[in-house]
Amino acid sequence: MGLDAGKEELQLKNRIKDLADKSFKQNVYTFTGFLGLSDQDIFWQVAGDIRFTKFELWGGLDTAERKVVRFGSAEDFGYEEEYPIVCIHIMPIIEKFADNLSHRDFLGALMNLGIERSTIGDIMITGKEAYLFCLKSISEYILTNLDKIKHTSVKCELVEEWKDIPTEEPEHMEVLLPSLRMDVCLAKVYNKSRGDILEYFRSKKVYVNGRLCENNSRLLKEKDVVNLRGFGKFIFTGTYYETKKGKLRVEIDIFR
Repeated sequence: MGLDAGKEELQLKNRIKDLADKSFKQNVYTFTGFLGLSDQDIFWQVAGDIRFTKFELWGGLDTAERKVVRFGSAEDFGYEEEYPIVCIHIMPIIEKFADNLSHRDFLGALMNLGIERSTIGDIMITGKEAYLFCLKSISEYILTNLDKIKHTSVKCELVEEWKDIPTEEPEHMEVLLPSLRMDVCLAKVYNKSRGDILEYFRSKKVYVNGRLCENNSRLLKEKDVVNLRGFGKFIFTGTYYETKKGKLRVEIDIFR
């Protein structure tokens, strides 16, 4: 780890502890910005030190990858406070002239506005439109200033009814595995060699339930959420049955 990376990690750990401490001492809800997978792993590294306060992680959708940590609870405070997360619907002004835009295109346009990454959550693309989850504090700036992505002119609207947000439906799969080892399952699901998968572990690209996983022989457990950075994620829903040859037929829901 480089010096800058180590300094940023220490700053995030201290920030998390400060927010937890403030919530506990002042009886108020406190929130982080959006944490990516690597930052969530840092959070879990210090979670044992902040057990004096309750916390939850949420990103706007239950399937969100980037999440905000909320410190505090209705049980302790006697009231509920919502996460400071809103959703913005981004649409081309003239759809037939719109580019086929990727996640990188949307994110790049937002970064070009000078926005901090921690204010932006998941970007869910549906056709030539997108739904952006972001902190409420930055939403007005985005609504006012995001008007073009690559060569496509766009308009932005705040989503008032979240039930109107399209749900991200996973692809249900059944696969045969000789064991429930992480590397075996990842190789099968993503059609990779075991060597490729081992390299992903070495490159710190595998996360389970928001935590970095460096143990390629770890056994999958029911409801595990597995992220392979750059390829997507899947939820292990359980073992279906064992075949006569001793292989396991397992069920997963995969998000690409």
